[in-house]
Amino acid sequence: MASYSPIISVDQAANLLKDKPTEVKVLDASWFMPNSPRDPKAEFLAKHLPGAQRLDLDEVASTHELGLKHMMPSGKVFADACEKWGISPNTHVVLYDTHGVFSSPRALFTFRSFGHANSTVLDGGLPAWLDSGFAVEDGEPVKPQKTDYPTPQLSPTAIKDYSAMVENSARESDADIVLDARSRSRFDGTDPEPRPGLSSGHMPNSFSLPFNAFLASRTARDGSSYTVLKPVPEIREALANAVGEQRLEAILKGDAPVTTTCGSGMTAAILWLGLSLLKAERVSLYDESWTGYAMRASSVIQKSTN
Repeated sequence: MASYSPIISVDQAANLLKDKPTEVKVLDASWFMPNSPRDPKAEFLAKHLPGAQRLDLDEVASTHELGLKHMMPSGKVFADACEKWGISPNTHVVLYDTHGVFSSPRALFTFRSFGHANSTVLDGGLPAWLDSGFAVEDGEPVKPQKTDYPTPQLSPTAIKDYSAMVENSARESDADIVLDARSRSRFDGTDPEPRPGLSSGHMPNSFSLPFNAFLASRTARDGSSYTVLKPVPEIREALANAVGEQRLEAILKGDAPVTTTCGSGMTAAILWLGLSLLKAERVSLYDESWTGYAMRASSVIQKSTN
């Protein structure tokens, strides 16, 4: 299968929609933290890219024994959603969100993990699109003609489960590198988790790499701010600062497997995207992330003392 860049600029996306409108589908994958007053569906109806449809990451998901949201869907759930959106296996799918870059990488991770390589994140999302002066639409989108999307198989290396993380935590040598996208204070255990009653801290054999280390802030002409991905050299530098040059080289050579994690499996995909831009190949994501790990009483939780 051909390899496609995981990101696309707003200019590239505009040209793609102009030149190949029947071969491209756009999905708004905006998602907000549970305590946010913002409503992604209402914002979508008020303003979205031309022809875009809404991807609800909590809806296109599997159920979880602990009640966790936006877990990786089954192949059938994913295929059914693609058929509803008019997406075929050869469709170029452009994914964006209203933060700039925040939840769209999770959507891309889902598509790529099911083998849909022709999928990209719109760098800067809706804010960058608006800031460049491109047109938007409002209201409910026109329902596309339903397609046939064969049920795909999830890549066996895409997702790590709890048992794999426990096993990795217990290893004294040759452990996989675990990158934690939460804030450093939550990783250290000095700040509380957003979920009431959940301990902060981190898993053994993990490194703190807050997701915003891979992002840069931009100021739009209206004064609002949004995020874009940093240039690849800066992403490389941020990774080196987190794990050291020796581990970085092992990651890039494919000698060191990496697992990304965060609070609930959302911003871990930003780290996954950055690693994809660095062409790291042995990268997985711990789907339930810290929430699932820390909810279990048997989990080993470490806190930093310095």
